Amino acid sequence: MTAPARAIVLAAGLGLRMRPLTERIPKPLVPIAGCTLLDRALDRLAAAGVETVVVNTHHLAELIEHHLASRHRPHVILSHEPELLETGGGIAKALPLLAPGPFYVINSDALWLDGKRDTLLRLAQAWDEDRMDGLLLLAPRDAVAGYDGRGDFHLAAEGRLRRRQADGEAPYLYIGIQLLSARLFDGVKVEAFSLNRLWDKALAAGRLFGLVHEGRSFDVGTLAGIALAEAALARARSDEGPPVGSTSGAAR
Repeated sequence: MTAPARAIVLAAGLGLRMRPLTERIPKPLVPIAGCTLLDRALDRLAAAGVETVVVNTHHLAELIEHHLASRHRPHVILSHEPELLETGGGIAKALPLLAPGPFYVINSDALWLDGKRDTLLRLAQAWDEDRMDGLLLLAPRDAVAGYDGRGDFHLAAEGRLRRRQADGEAPYLYIGIQLLSARLFDGVKVEAFSLNRLWDKALAAGRLFGLVHEGRSFDVGTLAGIALAEAALARARSDEGPPVGSTSGAAR
C-alpha cells in the first residue's frame, strides 16, 4: 500500500509529566534539539507523502494555532476540543476529516529516528486491509531511551498482538505511531474515551498487529527524557548531518 494521504497528530493533552514546562507551553511545542515535537511529526508525515494532517487541540490551543499558521505542507486542519476527549474521542471527532482510511495516528510526543527505511512508509507497506484494523509501531522496551517501564505488548510470529498482563512484563513498547482503519470507529460516539477501548475490540477480533521499529526511539514524556533525547540527537547530527525536523515546512 502507498502511504495514506491523511493523518492525525494527537496534540490536545495536558503534558502533566512535563510540568512545570507545560504550564506555559503545550507539549507539542516543546523544542527538542532546536525543533518542536509537532514540527518533527509534521515534517515526517510530509516526507512520507501525507497531504492532510488533522491536529487536535485543547491545552493552550491558541499557541498551537499561531505556531501552525505559517506552515505550507502538509495541509493542516485544526480540530479543537473545548472539553478534552482523550485519544479515542479526539480521533472520533476528527473522523470525517480522516475517513475512509486507513490513516496515520501520531502522538505529539512520538520521537524517532528511521532505520534504513522510512518508518511511516514501512507501516504503509506492512498494512494488510483484509486482516488489520490497527497496526502499531513497537520497539523493544529496553531499546527506548528514557523508558524504564514494563512494556505494553507481546508480539506473535505472524504479527498479532497480545497485551501485557496487569502484574507482568512484556518485551515491546508502543511508541506512539500507528495506522488505523476508519472501520474501527463504526458506531462510536464522540465522547471522551481512551483509544485502548478500540484496541481491545481489535485484539478480541484478532485484527490488531504490530511492527517492530528498525531505528531508534525516545521517551520524551518527562524533562529527563528530553535531555536524553537531545544528547542522542546531537550525536546523530554529528554523525549523519542535520536530523529530520531541523527545517520544517513552516515559512521562515
